[in-house]
Amino acid sequence: MGRGKIEIKRIENSSNRQVTYSKRRNGIIKKAKEITVLCDAKVSLVIFASSGKMVEYCSPSVTVTDILDKYHGQAGKKLWDAKHENLSNEVDRVKKDNDSMQVELRHLKGEDITSLTHKELMALENALENGLASNRDKQSKFVDMLRENERALEEEHKRLTYELHKQEMKIEENVRELENGYRQRLGNYNNQIPFAFRVQPIQPNLQERM
Repeated sequence: MGRGKIEIKRIENSSNRQVTYSKRRNGIIKKAKEITVLCDAKVSLVIFASSGKMVEYCSPSVTVTDILDKYHGQAGKKLWDAKHENLSNEVDRVKKDNDSMQVELRHLKGEDITSLTHKELMALENALENGLASNRDKQSKFVDMLRENERALEEEHKRLTYELHKQEMKIEENVRELENGYRQRLGNYNNQIPFAFRVQPIQPNLQERM
């Protein structure tokens, strides 16, 4: 007796469903590889499991992007919206600009210049001269800035020195005022003491001497 026909419907048991998925996934990938080799076909295969895990296969001679671009051209269906197309074009432009800048940088370093024409060499020389002039201009501005900062520091030093001198003079003036006030109060105090209580200098007894 032959095998009975399997009814195609969702397998409810999760373990059986996972086992069946693994077997059939491997079988589909095997068939994709076989048709690639046997028939020289360009195959791109993408499978997403129920868990969200992705498995892909693409013929060695192409990429998934190549397959999608070819599908886009032949099927006439837009896989990317205008925003993504503009972004892709911008990425390509940036890559080209970067490659051009890398070549120009090597030329500025003196590398790979043997293949340049006379006109290109003249343009390179002008670029170097302009770069040197710009560098000198920046250096000159930097030196001017340093000198300006130095002058500003000198002015600030003079101002602080002057302020310090003023403070010292004010302190000396306050000290003199305190001393004068003390002498004045001392004189007033002596004037208020009766003459009899004032300290008299010791005088020798003139009668005893005679």
